[in-house]
Amino acid sequence: MLLLSAIRRKFLSCNTRKYSKIGLSVGGPRKNPNRLHSASTSIRDVAWRAGVSIATVSRTVNGISTVAPELAERVWSAIKEVGYVPNTQARALVSGRSRILGLVVSEITNPFFPELVQEFENLAVEQGYEVFIGSTNYDAVRTEALIRRMLQRSVDGVAIMTFGIEEELIQKLVERAFPLVFVDAGPDLPNIRVLKVNYAEGIREAVQHLAALGHRRIAFISGPLQMRSAVARRDAFHSAMAELGLTVPPEHLVEGTHTMEGGIRASESLLALTELPTGIVCSNDMTAIGVLHGLHRTTHAVPQDVSVVGFDDIHLAQFMLPSLTTVQMSCKHLATAAVQALRAGIEPDDPHAQQKEWQIPTKLVVRQSTSFPRGSLPALTRVAPASRRRATKH
Repeated sequence: MLLLSAIRRKFLSCNTRKYSKIGLSVGGPRKNPNRLHSASTSIRDVAWRAGVSIATVSRTVNGISTVAPELAERVWSAIKEVGYVPNTQARALVSGRSRILGLVVSEITNPFFPELVQEFENLAVEQGYEVFIGSTNYDAVRTEALIRRMLQRSVDGVAIMTFGIEEELIQKLVERAFPLVFVDAGPDLPNIRVLKVNYAEGIREAVQHLAALGHRRIAFISGPLQMRSAVARRDAFHSAMAELGLTVPPEHLVEGTHTMEGGIRASESLLALTELPTGIVCSNDMTAIGVLHGLHRTTHAVPQDVSVVGFDDIHLAQFMLPSLTTVQMSCKHLATAAVQALRAGIEPDDPHAQQKEWQIPTKLVVRQSTSFPRGSLPALTRVAPASRRRATKH
């Protein structure tokens, strides 16, 4: 009996090899490698289709640069053809990397952050990474819970794009010794990289633009002053005004909340002054949109009575009535720098591995919410031709 079993096993083994060469199988149906999007599709199917080893498929999927480009292209084509979905947990166990990037933003009600998330995700996916996204809603407890979930998911690194985060939480993250990217400032440690936004450049352009139009009474509505970015923008405004020899009365500095509601409340504070400023620079576009709404409720027209400037250049800014003059902080620039900085910390052979800072430029985009102050000679010369045209029509 034992001899017969041994002979049978030998027969089946030999014939399995023989018939498999012509596409037949012995001992049951053979898995068809042409079957697409099967739940049982494995890395072996990809290797068979691409004509490479399983190890080559694994190295390609894990982004290891030693795979020749033509082989990698064959592997990715085969992955698409057979509908293979790599097991990220298994990949993480083998490579020590999850290929997941964490992205933390302040909130999703401000259109700036969804735009940033979209750009970041597009870039990450193009480069073979997944993205774990969360918002803090400016809540320290929620932020800490979010970071904990990211650590549990074994993200490769986290970009903290909140423009201000509690020092205690920073320390907790730093102690984990994995790649982190901050905006504006971060500890001087090997695993930390920083995106430095040049607030001064854009705000200086905004103040000079208003001054060139003839404005001298220019107010500033900041964000919450516990945020580093809000303080940096307010300080940039002070410096730009001082450079032109213009004073800023305390009542012309209003602390806002970086929301439309905060912009409306801030405009009410300025409207209550004996003399209304002729120009208002806002710390973000949502505040500026709130100011536009606040002024619309009164007899003061924008830009005829008050010129308004925002900051961020969200997509909505160009569709406001009037379209909003604003300082552009490009989401694409920020997202590109954030992904690049994370990869520099994650991948030892990355060309930017030694780089610690990325500069983010800002620039003024002039639209229709700024003009000459009412009563100034340029404003009067603009009004006169319009009056004559109306008189001609009558």
